[in-house]
Amino acid sequence: MPDKTTEVLTRAVDAAQLAGTQVAQDMSIWGLFMQADVIVKSIILLLIMASFWSWVIIFDKRSTLKRMAKHANKFEGSFWSGEALESLYKRTQGHAIDPMARTFCAGMNEWKLTIDSTGGRKESLGASLQQRIDRAMATTINRELNTLERYMTFLATVGSTAPFIGLLGTVWGIMNSFSAIAGSQNTSLAVVAPGIAEALFATALGLVAAIPAVVSYNKFSTDLGRYADRLDAFSSEFSSILSRHLEQQENTQQAA
Repeated sequence: MPDKTTEVLTRAVDAAQLAGTQVAQDMSIWGLFMQADVIVKSIILLLIMASFWSWVIIFDKRSTLKRMAKHANKFEGSFWSGEALESLYKRTQGHAIDPMARTFCAGMNEWKLTIDSTGGRKESLGASLQQRIDRAMATTINRELNTLERYMTFLATVGSTAPFIGLLGTVWGIMNSFSAIAGSQNTSLAVVAPGIAEALFATALGLVAAIPAVVSYNKFSTDLGRYADRLDAFSSEFSSILSRHLEQQENTQQAA
């Protein structure tokens, strides 16, 4: 009987020592990272890099769109101020720093090239000239929007895949927890806590990377769509102005 009692006490002391050792483990963020295995560490590093690059893109897109809106407001103010198109073109040509100004320059370039090449004879160029001007402005708008949409795919990818990458770390951490239980023959929470903490840490990082990316992607997509509509509206108005100007010149020539 004493031998059995001693054995039970010895097991209890060993379990207490094991639990104390597990509790003494570093459960800070850095400690969890250092205690994780290679797979979980790789997942954590991947999510941290994805989150960092997402925030770089977010700040860059935010400042770019804000700057584009400011320049567009300034250019539209000049365009509708009554200043002659030729004067505005000379002042803007070579110094266009926003998509709206570049769209205007593209239309004016096509206008001037056609007029100069025909020596001012516009009798039969009305429809073809108008089509070329519209095509030149549409091409410029598409090129500018493609530039503004750069890296948007990365935000969409991070937003859709980061939670699943974090889930992979979660599953791997839980597998490590079960392995620790099997190896120690102890179901104490102190044994499985490190693995579960690693799993939850990977899940949290996945959400930290995904949520800002998704929110920002939706916000920037809406802003870019509005800006694209603004460019299309401006090109249509500018095309109408050039069309009226061309008709007036044709009528003047016919009257003369």
